[in-house]
Amino acid sequence: MTGPLSDVARITDASSHRISSWDRSGGNRDFITILGGTTVEMAVIEGPGVIRHIWVTSHSKDDLYLRKVVLRAYWDGEPLPSIEAPLGDFFGMGHARTANFWSMPLQMSPEDGRGFNCWFPMPFAAARMTIQNESDADVVLYFYIDYELSDSASDDSGRFHAQWRRQNPCAGIDETGVSNDVFLEGGVNLDGADNYVILEAGGRGHYVGCCLSIDNRRDVGIDTFNWYGEGDDMIFVDGEPFPPSLHGTGTEDYFNTAYCPTVAYSSPYHGIILPGGRNWRGKISLFRFHIEDAVRFRTSIRVTIEHGHANRRSDDYASTAYWYQLEPHAPFPNLPAVVDRLPLPDVN
Repeated sequence: MTGPLSDVARITDASSHRISSWDRSGGNRDFITILGGTTVEMAVIEGPGVIRHIWVTSHSKDDLYLRKVVLRAYWDGEPLPSIEAPLGDFFGMGHARTANFWSMPLQMSPEDGRGFNCWFPMPFAAARMTIQNESDADVVLYFYIDYELSDSASDDSGRFHAQWRRQNPCAGIDETGVSNDVFLEGGVNLDGADNYVILEAGGRGHYVGCCLSIDNRRDVGIDTFNWYGEGDDMIFVDGEPFPPSLHGTGTEDYFNTAYCPTVAYSSPYHGIILPGGRNWRGKISLFRFHIEDAVRFRTSIRVTIEHGHANRRSDDYASTAYWYQLEPHAPFPNLPAVVDRLPLPDVN
């Protein structure tokens, strides 16, 4: 038997534990304050064990703090993080925003999506989790980290990884003198070299999905078709050449939707948290989780998607990729500085 409830009846020798922000004085100040410019250690755990659930809620006077606060996790004493992402983006929503949505592994819950939940299991021999506040304003943080400890660790348990990237703007084409139809539908892409890169990793493991945030900045009014999609997903496994064995047919297709969707929608494994404004302009957030259809790799993986057909659009792209792999993992690209992580001002 398989599925999310398949192990509910199984009795094990694991013990259940929690680290949280409860008020050690016995009062009701059940939070920690992360001063501007400081890093706080949320948890240090000696295993073996598995983190089963993380819940967070927070607030700050800085409206953009969800891109300025960075969550990191380190497994098994490694000096480099296996999780490194802005807080809001890690939990599934880009643009330093929140909204109610649900999926199997990630959720933003009422009120107004400010209750963040992560259900990705995170095995470890030892675990350390930190949160860094790169805002000038303080951040108030409430949290639970629920985990199990056991007597032995499985040798084949991959370690959970999450990595944030951004390209702003993507390198599109100059559309001067080009008709709208040709701009959106013309051109060819026969190598995938200029695609937006969601993940590039080395080692052995499996990719389990991403959250993608797009800011459609193209200003053509409301009467000129301004669909941001038609970008094919291309996933290159173990150094294979073009065309990859996993080649998709368009942005909305990879995210399991269809026909240029305009409404918010969420489900266990895919969704549109922000659908954009009129004519798809402005901020968009989507997610796709490969829980039942993980993408396996033995030596390397490169997960990419076109930014518009044949990479002709110049939108702002940011993403968080999620995967499991055996350690060691390749060092992550340097996390962009705060100024390069901030969302752009809203378009009219």
